[in-house]
Amino acid sequence: MEFREAVAYYESQNSGLGKLFRDEVYEAVERIKRYPNAWTPLSGDIRRCRTQRFPYGLIYEATGSEILIIAVAHMHRRPEYWQNRK
Repeated sequence: MEFREAVAYYESQNSGLGKLFRDEVYEAVERIKRYPNAWTPLSGDIRRCRTQRFPYGLIYEATGSEILIIAVAHMHRRPEYWQNRK
């Protein structure tokens, strides 16, 4: 939900910016897939991979061969709102 809303918001601010945000999130997902344990745990097995140019982090849990993206969280607005999802 928040991912689509963020894409729409950035696109409304400047044509093409939503696509840049979307692509950056996809790149973060690829980094997570390649190096699932590269980021410091936030809690237990839950970690956060930050995007490069936007103030967002992907909150995820990697267990075995699966990666669960819990949230695409804005780092400056209610940064821990996602904790009730797990």
